[in-house]
Amino acid sequence: MITKTVRSRFNHEVGEKVEGCTILEVRVVIPPQPSERRLGVYDYVVEVPPAPVNAREPHSKRKAATAAVAAAPAQGSFVRSTPDEMGGRVIRRVPSR
Repeated sequence: MITKTVRSRFNHEVGEKVEGCTILEVRVVIPPQPSERRLGVYDYVVEVPPAPVNAREPHSKRKAATAAVAAAPAQGSFVRSTPDEMGGRVIRRVPSR
């Protein structure tokens, strides 16, 4: 069982869920003061659910990311595309009057 401490300004009870984890223990850091309308601060020791076994990125995604970098043209070999290659979309600038 893996645990961690979560700090919150909201009061929860043992057994409730906070951030997807079950509360095991509650400790009051700063007590609330209702007369000043101030919330308290609480530390919760929570049980962390086990991480999935395949949490790492699959090799196929890593290879695809590196292949995209390798497919880029070499530095200095870039050629501008013509208007026909761009699909006929040309930006024309109108001179000022």
